[in-house]
This record gives sequence, C-alpha cells and structure tokens, in this order.
Amino acid sequence: MSDDFSDDFSDQDEFFDDELNQFHTQPSLYDRWRPAIAAIAVLLTVVAISVIANSDKSDSDANNPNVIVDSTNVPLVTVPLTRTIKPGMKGDDVLRVQQRLAALHFDPGPQDSVFGQNTIQAVWAFEKLVMSTPRERATGVVTPSTWAIMQSDIQIKPRRDADTATHVEVYLPEQVMIVFKEGIPVVITHISSGSNEKWCEEVAISPGEDGNNTDAEIKRGICGEAITPPGIFYFYNRRQGMRESKLGTMYNPVYFNYNIAIHGAILVPLKPASHGCIRIPMSVARYFQAIVAYGDRVYVFDGVKEPEEYGSPVPPFDLPDPDYTTVPTTIPQTTLPNAVVTTIAGSPTTIPVTTP
Repeated sequence: MSDDFSDDFSDQDEFFDDELNQFHTQPSLYDRWRPAIAAIAVLLTVVAISVIANSDKSDSDANNPNVIVDSTNVPLVTVPLTRTIKPGMKGDDVLRVQQRLAALHFDPGPQDSVFGQNTIQAVWAFEKLVMSTPRERATGVVTPSTWAIMQSDIQIKPRRDADTATHVEVYLPEQVMIVFKEGIPVVITHISSGSNEKWCEEVAISPGEDGNNTDAEIKRGICGEAITPPGIFYFYNRRQGMRESKLGTMYNPVYFNYNIAIHGAILVPLKPASHGCIRIPMSVARYFQAIVAYGDRVYVFDGVKEPEEYGSPVPPFDLPDPDYTTVPTTIPQTTLPNAVVTTIAGSPTTIPVTTP
C-alpha cells in the first residue's frame, strides 16, 4: 500500500511539473501586451508635449515673431520631469535642464547640477522669450509643462538681416538680448535696462572714461533720465574689468550709444533697474567681449516703433547737478589769531600761548 501511495504522489509531482513548465513557457497577459503599452506611453508623451507646445505656440508666435516652437519634430525618446525644479535644488534633473538650456543658447552658467542664480536668469529669459510670459510674472522655476516645451524643436531667428556678420538684438519689453552670428543665435540672456526714472547722483569716473582724462578717479554731480533709447547703433569702444562711469559701476563694458554700454552687473533683476545701460549676468559678461567686435550692429526694440524709425538717439543724461557741492576730504588746520608759539626748553612739545 505504501508503494501505491508513493506512486500516486509521484504521478501527481510529474503532473504539477508539467503544468509549472507550461506556466513558465507561456507568456503572461502583461508580457504579451507590454510592447503595446510601452508604445502607447511614448505616444501619449509625444501628444502631451505637442498639445502643450501648440497651446503656447500661438501666443509665442503672435508676440515674438522670431520664435518658432515646432512640436512636430519632438524626439520620440523624451525624459519626463517628475518634480517642479526650483531655485536651490540639486540633482540629475537640474543638470538635464541646464544642458537643454545651453543647447538652446540660453546660458545657464556652470552646468553643475545646482539650480543657482545663473540658471534662474536663463529660465527667466526662456519664459519671457519662448513662452511669452510677461517679465513681471516670470517665475524662474521649471515645471513639467515648461520642461516639455524645452524639449520641443525651438527655432529662434533674428528680426533683422544685419549688414554685419555678428549683430545684437535687444528686446526691451521682454528684457532679453540675443547675439546672432550669421543669423544663428549664439547667446540668449536675461537683461535689465533703464528704469525710466529721473536721477541726480554723485558719480565716480575711472581714468579713461568719458569726462576723465586724468590718471586718477574723479567725482562729479550728474543728473539724467534712466532711459535705454531704442534705435540702431554699433559697438565703438570697450573697457576691461570693473569700471566706474557716469552711469555707475560696470564690468567689461562694451559701448554702443555714447556712454551706454552692455556690461556685467552683480544685480540683474527682473525689472528694468539701470541708469540706461544694459546689464547682463556676470557669467555672460566674462566672455561677451570675445564674441562681438567694433562696428557690430546693435538693434534696440521697444515694442512701440521699429528701430529704424528712431535712428540713433542719444541718451538723456550727463547734465550737471545744480545742487551738487564737493565736500573736502581733509580739513585745513586753523591757526588761532594772535597766537605765539613758545618752546619750553627740554620739552619736545610745542605749546601755543595766547596773548591777552
């Protein structure tokens, strides 16, 4: 009986082994549908990016005719963003954003996986130029929808066919500047231009700057209106390093309209804040002089009229401050009237003695 019992279980073991082998050899329902599911996921990703890009495309094209967001050439393999990236964050996704911004010529500074100030300013420029976000509403953060637009085929074309191989276009409403070489953007950056406020200040002027032909820094009382005039200009002068001028402190300035220059600044806020110059991030200013030359055209657009209608107007500043007075840095020594200086023998001290 024990042998029959063992034989029964032996037969059952063979049965279950056969069933188990069939279970492993036959693909599951998920395995059979997995390729189709993956294809559908990719398709949905592409469609989502297309919808987002197209929804922003009409506004972008209407406000910025030089920006084309083409969603038909979105790559089939895209990397989704699983979180909203904000200033101060770190990680591989931050690095991917920096790399994509750099590929689109929005300079994010060092590609170091850290969402710092340079990357924030690059995102500002992207929001304002590509997404047509009003400058006061730019956030400097990258949401999944913003990242989807970044992965689109974005073409940025100049608004002017310049008569120089390299030219610069400044868009005052967007507070964005682009350097073009042969019609191709090489640098796109956030800027801060004139605040349109009237001002009177004591300014320091470095040797060699306009108004100072000496070898020492001088000070003057200057008044003006902080306007960046629209029009057509060209680069005619440059200085290296930190400079003090009638319009304030500048780093590596390149001049194109009297004393107005494109220069680096530590503070480049979202709003126009300069005395008339065009501030750019310090990271861009470090190499800006190397990509432009004397004679290169500069087009400044104000969104009201075309630059050609303005010509080349001079800035409204450099007026002497009527209330400015200089304060001497040293106080002259005063001699008391009717004083007689008497030296006491054996003493190194000189004591003034006043006669009655």
